[in-house]
Amino acid sequence: MIINHNLGAMNAQRQMSTNQNNMSNSMEKLSSGLRINRAGDDAAGLAISEKMRGQIRGLEQADRNAQDGVSMIQTAEGALNETQDILQRMRELATQAANDTNTDTDRNEIQKEVNSLTSEINRIGNTTEFNTQKLLNGEKDGSEAIAAVAGEFTSTDDIGTEDVTIDGVNFTYVDSGATAADGEFSDAEGLAAAIDASDLGDKYTASHSTDKLVLTQEDGEESSTAPSGLDFETTTAGVEGKDAGSGNSAQFQIGANESQSLTLNIADMRASALGITSEGTGAELGVTDGTNNEVTEQALDLSTHEKASEAITKIQSAIDEVSGERSQLGANQNRLEHTINNLGTSAENLQSAESRIRDVDMAKEMMNMTKNNILSQASQSMLAQANQQPQSVLQLLQ
Repeated sequence: MIINHNLGAMNAQRQMSTNQNNMSNSMEKLSSGLRINRAGDDAAGLAISEKMRGQIRGLEQADRNAQDGVSMIQTAEGALNETQDILQRMRELATQAANDTNTDTDRNEIQKEVNSLTSEINRIGNTTEFNTQKLLNGEKDGSEAIAAVAGEFTSTDDIGTEDVTIDGVNFTYVDSGATAADGEFSDAEGLAAAIDASDLGDKYTASHSTDKLVLTQEDGEESSTAPSGLDFETTTAGVEGKDAGSGNSAQFQIGANESQSLTLNIADMRASALGITSEGTGAELGVTDGTNNEVTEQALDLSTHEKASEAITKIQSAIDEVSGERSQLGANQNRLEHTINNLGTSAENLQSAESRIRDVDMAKEMMNMTKNNILSQASQSMLAQANQQPQSVLQLLQ
């Protein structure tokens, strides 16, 4: 028997310390509700959980961003609803003014209302804002320009090696491989080479497709009528170009990561952009640029039958343009609403996965704490017993 080293007591004390530490950890987890309270609890799990938390918070913010985007779109579309009502009234007035039962005095009174309505369309375009940002004055239109092509025509038959006449201009065939001069064309390797169309007054760009001749009208040519002399089929006709936007597109961040965004362009919806003004002294008609400055535009002239009739067509075009813009806004709103639903689902599922890593199972941890508590009490009892063992040495000294 030895008394300098009570190994039984030392072992009981070590076990008791371990049990108490385990019980303390269980109490911490039960108190916080988290399985991972520090990196040491699960280093890999902590890294994965933090990455997921970044995604979750990004998705939740993207959800709010998309809802703000819907609000912006609804603001713009609501203003355009009023603009369209105004245009419908202007069309009605133009139709009325086109009737020659009206006197000059009558048309003058109609003109006053059209002037006022034109000014109101400008006011709506200049002042409609969301969070101090202008929506309908072109500042949110970052669309790229679309090239104008009046028409493209392809000959229905191979042009072969015979002379051809296009719009009264004769083109002479020259030997294969020869360089075609003005008024000539040649074929190369069985393909009809591009004829020199300079004799057509640069009205077309000429090229070839197999043995067929393709003529594309240059920008600025208004007619989409097929050229004469050959039988042509119209590939495209009347394709109108669109000028580039004057501002920057609205970008909605609808994802948690870079480049997960939606681009929205809102066209200029003021009177001049809609084509319902003409040059003149705008101040006399109440047409301003939104800052009460005089501008060189005036409302459509309804002073005669012919002018009023032309105004009907222009106003109808404006109505169609506003309708198209409202349709585009509505489509983007629907897209954002689907995006909101998807973001909510994604955030929920990711939160569930993160919870399994980070959160504690309360029932399981309560079981662990109960076990550690019992073991701690048992180890305390055994430590007391181990401390009593050296007392038996005294019996040897009696």
